[in-house]
Amino acid sequence: MAILFNKNTRVLVQGITGTEGSFHAREAISFGTKVVAGVTPGKGGTEFEGIPIYNRVSDAVQSAGANATAIYVPAAFAADAMLEAIEAGMGLIVCMTEGIPVLDMVKVKHALKGSGAYLIGPNCPGITTPGVGKIGFMPNFIHKEGAVGVISRSGTLTYEVIWQLTSLGIGQSTSIGIGGDPVVGSSFLDLLALYNDDPQTAAIVLIGEIGGTMEEEAAEYIQSNVKKPVVTFIAGQTAPPGRRMGHAGAIIAGGKGTAAAKFAALERAGAVVEKNPAAIGMRIKSILENKN
Repeated sequence: MAILFNKNTRVLVQGITGTEGSFHAREAISFGTKVVAGVTPGKGGTEFEGIPIYNRVSDAVQSAGANATAIYVPAAFAADAMLEAIEAGMGLIVCMTEGIPVLDMVKVKHALKGSGAYLIGPNCPGITTPGVGKIGFMPNFIHKEGAVGVISRSGTLTYEVIWQLTSLGIGQSTSIGIGGDPVVGSSFLDLLALYNDDPQTAAIVLIGEIGGTMEEEAAEYIQSNVKKPVVTFIAGQTAPPGRRMGHAGAIIAGGKGTAAAKFAALERAGAVVEKNPAAIGMRIKSILENKN
């Protein structure tokens, strides 16, 4: 079954005629994704390799039945692209764009409330359900269909863990890179509930980072609700306080958001804490073998 991205997902690409949008639209199609439309204002009525292009998201929804969108537009226009997708009733919105101003994202978060839409990103590698399709930057060849859900704030560690699992013969249900900006559409807490309820997902890998309280909130939910094994890792164990490390959201301030505090919260919650990222795949393998 997987989460968010399934056999009924019909994708439109906002920015399909741009360099990033066109490249990743082709990659998604080669992975099996149902890309049914593109949106580029001013180019409605044309086509991209047989895919109809519309001026507005609402037109793509009405004419092509699109219910998910991949956003590859410059940062200056990304917030408007997300707001347009929300207004058009998109169920899944995935924004890969980086450099979006925080105030723009605050407006988007406000618009999301009560909309029923899930926003992945921005500044993220996207979402992949092997055997069904993908939106985003994740390489096609690293995935394998299976039962482990992967959710991560770190893009590169998302790829690393997926490849570890696949190399060990362990497939994934759905993998999601949620993005590392200070304000993102969906948090660990939002998505853990979906993994918890998904019959295909037998175990979960959660990769966090220093900064913020998202991992602590996830720990509370895991302790109270999650019955499936959760293997966790926190990036940034050696980062000095007060200095941003990589992602805009990865900053320790006021003594909060440290890797040690996050590890402790997750351990108290009953999650499996792994402090070596290279060992995550083997840890999952051991857990699944013991379950069987």
